[in-house]
Amino acid sequence: MKIFTIGYEGATVDELIGTLRSAGVKRLIDVRALPLSRRPGFSKTALGAALGEAGIDYRHLKALGTPKEGRDAAKKGDRVTLEAVYAGQLDLPEAQVQAAQMRELAAEMPTALLCYERDPCMCHRTLLLEAEGEGAEVVDLYAGEPA
Repeated sequence: MKIFTIGYEGATVDELIGTLRSAGVKRLIDVRALPLSRRPGFSKTALGAALGEAGIDYRHLKALGTPKEGRDAAKKGDRVTLEAVYAGQLDLPEAQVQAAQMRELAAEMPTALLCYERDPCMCHRTLLLEAEGEGAEVVDLYAGEPA
């Protein structure tokens, strides 16, 4: 199984969709704890609608998001704290249920995980797949760049 990841930092919705399409992605799983954004078009409802119009399925798995302490650590580049906070999040029963849903959904069709950070090394989506990806091939996409 292959799972793509993508961050929308510095991108437009059109650039995000173009990159997803060029990679053949058919489903986007939003792994933000809070699917809100100051960037136009990236809040849950608007993003889901734009993806739907582009023929890309949208799902939000809130329990796979990072708690505030982890998000703050990521913003500061503090990977050690991010890893510790996120490991605790993944231990929660609701996160385990949604991790299983993520794997099932990704097995159905080409799927990408979405969060904010452009650099996957500074984002919990990489930690999520390391812990719960069960050997999936991970392909990092960069919004606005060809896949």
